[in-house]
Amino acid sequence: MHSLAQEIKAFSRNNLRKQCTRVTTLTGKKIIETWKDARIHVEEVEPSGGGGCGYVQDLSSDLQVGVVKPWLLLGSQDAARDLDTLRKHKVTHILNVAYGVENAFLSEFTYKNISILDLPETNILSYFPECFEFIEQARIKDGVVLVHCNAGVSRAATIVIGFLMNSEEISFTSAFSLVKNARPSICPNSGFMEQLRTYQESKESNKYDKIPEVERDNTS
Repeated sequence: MHSLAQEIKAFSRNNLRKQCTRVTTLTGKKIIETWKDARIHVEEVEPSGGGGCGYVQDLSSDLQVGVVKPWLLLGSQDAARDLDTLRKHKVTHILNVAYGVENAFLSEFTYKNISILDLPETNILSYFPECFEFIEQARIKDGVVLVHCNAGVSRAATIVIGFLMNSEEISFTSAFSLVKNARPSICPNSGFMEQLRTYQESKESNKYDKIPEVERDNTS
């Protein structure tokens, strides 16, 4: 049986199944994100269109919410647009990192929008500070924050994993495991996985730099 560490190390974009995500905005506009040739293509389609994805689509609502911490949740755009689900989990804050998904209940929750494309070359680390600040502010106010993107699989999962690595000072492997246990469907794209590894290396390097020189000499 492969360990989680081996599974993460062996992660390859080539092993991912092809997928597309259908987004319906509050105005009725329909957008489809499709993986093709290792890139994500965004297109707008007519409401009456037959799909155009080339793949079998799962149009059922995904209301499963991953409870990473009692105050930190991870889910899809469907959960973010279902008021009963949000109230059930006592959500007070919503971090929306999707592309083309509008906020549904502006008078009910505190929102923050950051449009992030689910592309391996997207520098998702550059969004970490403002995302982490919003999540931390929700926690300080005894709130419950839901982090979501379109499918709640890649972008939002990466943000939550990075947040745990930073706030809990744990490794990428440990953070990935915690988030995957809460929401088994997570699958950050290969670029985000590499960036999370880089993020861990930078944190380890910074931690070492903060060790007093005498202490470093004693450990060498």
